[in-house]
Amino acid sequence: MVPRLLEKYKKEIVPTLLRELGYKNIYQVPRLEKIVLNMGVGEGAHDIKVIEEAMNSLALISGQRPVMTRARKSISNFKIKKGDPVGCKVTLRKRMMYEFLDRFINVALPRIRDFRGLSQNGFDENGNYNFGISEYTVFPEIEYDKVQHILGMDITLVVKAKDKKESFLLLKLLGMPFRETE
Repeated sequence: MVPRLLEKYKKEIVPTLLRELGYKNIYQVPRLEKIVLNMGVGEGAHDIKVIEEAMNSLALISGQRPVMTRARKSISNFKIKKGDPVGCKVTLRKRMMYEFLDRFINVALPRIRDFRGLSQNGFDENGNYNFGISEYTVFPEIEYDKVQHILGMDITLVVKAKDKKESFLLLKLLGMPFRETE
């Protein structure tokens, strides 16, 4: 079964982008390459249960098993040694990526308290979009009663585009709710 957002991309968004950007070939149109979900858990260096909870939650949210990330160098102020577990991450591609983005836009974002839209300042020079959410409990897969540590999450949308404007237009057409003015 083809994800709903992927079908919308192929049937509606690609022709719109071809017209708007003046491209002649569909392969010139900006597209999503991958989505990276990252949870930094500094407490995990001292308590492995926090890392395990983060990994289980990230697996439920993404549908894939996360990879544990480790400290690259020692930081004495935080009592972290090189090689200590400090977080976990998942990279989503193709169908899983579109399924996640659809659930995130239509289910998780409306559940964020006092949500007024995502900032337009999260784009880097290559057109990738980065943002964070303060609580991962906005996802419906997470049972709030079983959560012991409320953690944040960083989300990176890697977009194959020429610049920020093309990337912004693609994400806007996919349904990302951006704030009108900053």
